Amino acid sequence: MARPMGVLVAATAVVSYLAVVDPNESGHYPTCPFLALTGYQCPGCGSLRTIHALAHGNLGEAFGLNIFAVAMIPVLAFFWIRWTIASARGRPVRTTLADPRLLWGFLALVLLFWLVRNLPFGSFLAA
Repeated sequence: MARPMGVLVAATAVVSYLAVVDPNESGHYPTCPFLALTGYQCPGCGSLRTIHALAHGNLGEAFGLNIFAVAMIPVLAFFWIRWTIASARGRPVRTTLADPRLLWGFLALVLLFWLVRNLPFGSFLAA
């Protein structure tokens, strides 16, 4: 149980820090290197502001900043809960990350989101 609890403590610390230190104010966090170099947003652009908005209960604002990050939170929670239950029951946790089809599908979703948010018709996805 130490590893799942360690991840929970780390995630709680990150969310708590982001709740207190506003990423909307300049000077607190570095600029996205991809955005700085290209002028285009990466799939993670807006994620810090999204977590800050969620920490303050602003779900609508969070969706507007990075809908993909918001959509991934329940997925991450599901896998963390599954890992925690397996650890609590003493079951071995999978040594492989996931089915390759799932990983390739996830990569395709990330790349599609990345592409669409930088096209004119997908500008609503850009924060």
